[in-house]
Amino acid sequence: MKILFIGDIFGEIGRNMVATYLPLVKEKYQVDVVFANGENTTHGKGLIRKHYEELLADGIALITMGNHTYSKREIFDYIDEANNLIVPLNRPKALPGVGSRVITYGNKSIRVTNLLGLTFMDPKSTNPFEAIEPLLEEDTSDIHIIDFHGETTSDKAAFGYFVDGRVTAVVGTHTHVPTADEHILPKGTAFQSDIGMTGPYVSVIGCQAETIIERNLKGIMTPFTLAKGEGQFLATLLTIDDITNQCTHIERIQIDPQHSFEK
Repeated sequence: MKILFIGDIFGEIGRNMVATYLPLVKEKYQVDVVFANGENTTHGKGLIRKHYEELLADGIALITMGNHTYSKREIFDYIDEANNLIVPLNRPKALPGVGSRVITYGNKSIRVTNLLGLTFMDPKSTNPFEAIEPLLEEDTSDIHIIDFHGETTSDKAAFGYFVDGRVTAVVGTHTHVPTADEHILPKGTAFQSDIGMTGPYVSVIGCQAETIIERNLKGIMTPFTLAKGEGQFLATLLTIDDITNQCTHIERIQIDPQHSFEK
């Protein structure tokens, strides 16, 4: 089985890149199931119903979120019926949503879990290392993939080793920059610190460079502006053994003005 996980979909350019390249990538790599992080899908922060439904129509089976999950208040209007949406498992319990979901593909049950990191993230979230334990104890799925949404590679790497051998894969999101550390951990769990962003190519993690430079020069939180122009499509491909349910290969998929796509 081949599972594709798309990195943070950012704004209109990200949505267009998914619509354009996902069918081609699925065909080229014979992808069976697609997951994606969608917390930046609507104008760079949050996910409205229209864009949620658009991503599902594009062929994404489950959508994970992150620290911007509730940035668009419209999510409160549809989250209870959004059966393909996964919010951070370790969010404050007063907030709505489901932190882990299972789907069936063929004769395999596939679980996807979303977690927020510890460092430089929402201080109201609980410890992800503690939050995952009850789920692991009761989980009976064949394949379990965790989207660890965090700032630091150290948080993500530590968590990867913490669950090594107990889940199929841990892939990171949030920083919007792809890391070149994809590998199989000693006990069989596939790991990558960050998949990267599917969105504007010439940008500072999706925003116009000038607005972020201004923030740094003035030391104040000036409004950010979404970047325009060419896009990039970043994802990670997991090849799963049908017998052992372990990942045998993890591969970065990168499409941008410097990395062209060939069928």
